[in-house]
Amino acid sequence: MSSKLVSRRQRLVRVRGVQHAQAVAETVRARDEAASIEHNAQRVARVRSDLFHNDSNMMGGTLAAYREMADRLERAGKQLEGALYDARKVIDHKQEKQVEASREKEIAERLREQASARVEAQREARISAIPPHKLLRMRMMAQSGDKE
Repeated sequence: MSSKLVSRRQRLVRVRGVQHAQAVAETVRARDEAASIEHNAQRVARVRSDLFHNDSNMMGGTLAAYREMADRLERAGKQLEGALYDARKVIDHKQEKQVEASREKEIAERLREQASARVEAQREARISAIPPHKLLRMRMMAQSGDKE
């Protein structure tokens, strides 16, 4: 194992982090779109229900125009219900991708940690393999280099 492996693992962690952030952003965007569609559906339903709250007598032509408008609003409401259903399916799909990206990010972080631990264990093994008299001499040389 080398520090190259650790740096590759670190790069993989950064990539997975970006992928996770993108998945979160896409999920939020899909939720916002669904909320907008739901709000529009509520507005259409409210306008349709408000059409006939007028208690005054209406002429035949006006009543026919109101009925036509109510029919159009009813069709628009049904179309919005279909769009809302589709938007909720998209949200579910985006959430699945977000969970997958999160899992991949966690795996990459664990691999990086394992690689770092292996590299550190190898360094410790190399240091412990150095004979004590050489280790003492190396420390003395390092101390004399610090004084200069």
